Amino acid sequence: MDDVAHVVLWATCSRQERSLPMSEEAKSDNLERMAKEGPRPGADVSFPFDRMTVEQFRKRFPRARWSDSRQAWFVPGRTASRRFTRWLADLEAEADAFADAKGRDSFEFEPIESVYLELGKAGFRIKTPYSRTVVDRLREVPYSRWDGDLKLWHVPYRSFEDLRHHWPVIEEAARRNEPEERRRRAEARKGTEEEAKSRARTVERNRRRYPLTSDDLPPVGCVVAIHYGLVVFEEITGELVDLEVVGKFYHGLTDDHVWGIWRLPTYEELVRAWPSKTAPAPGAKWWQPTIEELRPVRRAASRKRRNGRRSSSTKPT
Repeated sequence: MDDVAHVVLWATCSRQERSLPMSEEAKSDNLERMAKEGPRPGADVSFPFDRMTVEQFRKRFPRARWSDSRQAWFVPGRTASRRFTRWLADLEAEADAFADAKGRDSFEFEPIESVYLELGKAGFRIKTPYSRTVVDRLREVPYSRWDGDLKLWHVPYRSFEDLRHHWPVIEEAARRNEPEERRRRAEARKGTEEEAKSRARTVERNRRRYPLTSDDLPPVGCVVAIHYGLVVFEEITGELVDLEVVGKFYHGLTDDHVWGIWRLPTYEELVRAWPSKTAPAPGAKWWQPTIEELRPVRRAASRKRRNGRRSSSTKPT
């Protein structure tokens, strides 16, 4: 980082903390001195206004002066920017430590008792059977992260209140996806009409075809979103959809629908895909994906790509 780089973080400050106004003669002398000596080495810095923070800042940087014209503090010195950034990082670390201690105290006062949660040194360790509901809920918890090596989620103590808010749904979804529970439901469905419909839907989806209206066809070779997820259409066959055969799998079909053949997009195609800024129209058969739809699919494709490289690198030659 350049020694004289400016740290731009907007802030305001009360007039009590600003330097006293200079007389016209002093201003003139100051301008002459600056013209001869050149600009003073230093950095313009600012931060969200808080009286306690300002007091800490002035103790750490006693030579700093407030500038009305730039609405920032000027910290002199060739290493001013680095020193300020280091001080700001220390403040954030202290705030995080306080938030972690507060979250740990809240947990001890009203703990979450679950076989899926245990305490670690820096926070909670959560390990559940795979469930899309669990993944979506944990992603909404601030600072949560997935550990691919240990196959569990880490959540810091500071996020305890958010975790407690989502925990009933997480617990229920985890129990529903236990192997024994899934086997029990599968046994209960055997030979029923529900199982037959489920198998028929699976067979139809594995054919990788999708009904499209003939007057609103997606671009071939581009990433688009359909009700299955993100796909790339390889071909529009022009073959009319037989309503009597597949009408039970797709809603709203008409005689104008034709088949489109799709495949899953590659990682490179997902990265190049341009997100839409607007939500899809109600009832749309396909649409340009939004950034919210692209992000999780990109992450999953990136993980799959890394795992593939890791496994190939460990194979004996």
